[in-house]
Amino acid sequence: MMNLVNTLKILLFSMLPIIELRGAIPYAVALGYDPGAAFLLAFVGSLLPIPLIFFGVRPFFKRVRTLPFLMRIVHKVKKKANVDGRKVIKYGFWGLILLVAIPLPGTGVWSGTLAASLLDMRFKSAFPAIVIGNIIAGILVLLMTSTFF
Repeated sequence: MMNLVNTLKILLFSMLPIIELRGAIPYAVALGYDPGAAFLLAFVGSLLPIPLIFFGVRPFFKRVRTLPFLMRIVHKVKKKANVDGRKVIKYGFWGLILLVAIPLPGTGVWSGTLAASLLDMRFKSAFPAIVIGNIIAGILVLLMTSTFF
């Protein structure tokens, strides 16, 4: 049942951290969307925050550093990015693909983009890795979803 409101919900859900396309694809299929349409909507939506995260996180962290009550959150995010970043540093482009592709909590486009940005990766090399990882994650989620619906 494709309608504008549901389509916007799917796009919005796929843009959210943690949910991303991992939650948006099953949601769309449950709403009656064709699996291909569900994948495409969730995939496109999950890519939309990448430039904002990639280019905005470092300036944001610099500003927030002056606010003590937010520093704890920034520290946790940086720690998570460093843990994920070790995989990315060790395996480079392929590590970033793997980080984004594994459909588990704490991985995905948001984590991969954050790690790439904080590790000072070039956008030209990080973006394709994130896209490829997201395609793999989407296919895996679509396969899992199709077994349940």
